[in-house]
Amino acid sequence: MKGQDTGSGQRYNTPMSSTITVRLPKKLLERLRETSCRTGLSMSQIARDSLEKTLSKETEPVWRKFAGIIKGGPPDLSRKGFSRGPE
Repeated sequence: MKGQDTGSGQRYNTPMSSTITVRLPKKLLERLRETSCRTGLSMSQIARDSLEKTLSKETEPVWRKFAGIIKGGPPDLSRKGFSRGPE
C-alpha cells in the first residue's frame, strides 16, 4: 500500500519527516491504546488524524462570542469626540 490513509480520505505520500514528543496523562494514554487496539490503527496514526481534524476546523476566538454584549458603555467607542467624562 502506498501512503498512509489519514481516515479523512487524505494520504501522506511522503515519508514522515518530523518527530514530536507528547506527554499524555495516564487516562488519555489508556484511551489512545484502547482505540488503537479496537481500530487496528497505530497510536501515531490516531494522533495524526486527531491533529488533522482539530487543526482543520475553522474556529473563532473565544472572546468573539462576547463582542457587543457589554452593557453600560457608549454604543460606539470609535466615534470621534468620545470622552470618559469627569473622573
